[in-house]
Amino acid sequence: MGIGRTTHRAVAERAGVPLGATTYYFPTLADLVAAALERAHADLGVELRRWADHLGDGAELPARLTRLLCEYLDDRGRSLTEFELYLAAARSPELRGLAVSWLGQIRQVLARIVGDEAARAIAVFVDGVALQHLATGEPVDPAAVEAALAALVNAARAH
Repeated sequence: MGIGRTTHRAVAERAGVPLGATTYYFPTLADLVAAALERAHADLGVELRRWADHLGDGAELPARLTRLLCEYLDDRGRSLTEFELYLAAARSPELRGLAVSWLGQIRQVLARIVGDEAARAIAVFVDGVALQHLATGEPVDPAAVEAALAALVNAARAH
């Protein structure tokens, strides 16, 4: 559906509920989008706990993180929806707190392994890979992603 085409009617139809149900619980479209972002935030928290378990102590971090990113992007519908909601926060100040928290979660997972500065750089890179993949539809090159992540990790360790 895409966030730009979100309407109460479309959400009600997709959910199989009467239109009145969506407008009762979410009086404005902004309320509906905020609820979706909160749900995506909660879902991402679960996903990032799985990532943290998989990344463990950081051994083979570039390879493991590349695999996790590619798995995430394989579910195009979910990743596209989450990025659309993420971008909605750029347009709506009331959604920014969730977006900041969202960004903080991945940085926190990475920071315990590589430190704050490298975690920020890696998170930016991961977001960029995901956004480029979603925007172009081109497949992710796992070898290139892994090599770039290795360079970021090695640079962090050199400091």
